[in-house]
Amino acid sequence: MAIDSRPISYSIVIPVFNEEAVLPVLLRRLDLLLARLREPAEAIFVDDGSSDSSSIVLQALAKRDPRFRYIGLSRNFGHQVAITAGMDAAQGKAIVVMDADMQDPPEVVEQLIAKWEEGHDVVYARRLSRAGESRFKRATAHLFYRILGRMTDVGIPADVGDFRLIDRKVLAVLRQMPERDRFVRGMIAWLGFRQTEVTFHRLERAAGETKYPLFKMTRLAVNAALGFSDAPLRWAIWCGVVVSGLALLYGGWVLMLWMSNDSHLVAGWSSTIVIVSLLCGINMLMTGIVGLYVGRIHAEVKRRPLYVVQKRLGFERDQATPAHPALRELHE
Repeated sequence: MAIDSRPISYSIVIPVFNEEAVLPVLLRRLDLLLARLREPAEAIFVDDGSSDSSSIVLQALAKRDPRFRYIGLSRNFGHQVAITAGMDAAQGKAIVVMDADMQDPPEVVEQLIAKWEEGHDVVYARRLSRAGESRFKRATAHLFYRILGRMTDVGIPADVGDFRLIDRKVLAVLRQMPERDRFVRGMIAWLGFRQTEVTFHRLERAAGETKYPLFKMTRLAVNAALGFSDAPLRWAIWCGVVVSGLALLYGGWVLMLWMSNDSHLVAGWSSTIVIVSLLCGINMLMTGIVGLYVGRIHAEVKRRPLYVVQKRLGFERDQATPAHPALRELHE
């Protein structure tokens, strides 16, 4: 296939982790999408430590088709970091992030581009429905976005994942945020700029298993809460105030019984054990909340790289191709 010498306009970043079952469908749909786009585009696959044949398929594709690039991370760094690795390597004027499981239809990318061409800097895809997901997952996702909206001053759109388009100037600022515990959709919302949405019906996985089980969803929710709000710390303070107040009231009541020689004041351990257990449990909870923030500070000050790239394919072809002016400005 001949290499288009024009600067790349669109970069599509796709994190991949053990998606061999869905790759044939994904690659066919991506090929059709890239053929329809009017400007040169690249698709960057970020292999996040896959243990199946995904890396073999994607490396072979990157070697034979100049539109596709491959980044192989040295291990599994997580979905949010894989997205970051792909965006760091993107050369387009507009960068699209989408998942490999086909729940984010590639055809929606054209709608994102159309909104971007109207002058918007960020275009995110809002889910109108979530096919193939359990009632529990839909309910917890709904609850998560509503609680997060009340906890933080940042307007993080509800029912929106990482499927979105951002302008290169947004990416330039996003790359100045090297925090380790990443919640990319929240980071982009925090940046501001001119944002809008397109809506779509999220499809069921074409094949394979979800890469976001309950544990990873919970971890992402914790990163979002701690990264964009100090509400848990405020709750810890108020909880301590309430418990201390109740303890003082209880102590005053016991003192009154003692002074009045009330016969109900029986020497026993039941009430003592209950109160002490309650106070110890709350103390451990509050200490744990503070510990989460301290742990994040510890991770940041170590200044380790976000990810380690083991292999890159397809990017060497761009050395002979002039970069887009916006990309040159970014490096200067």
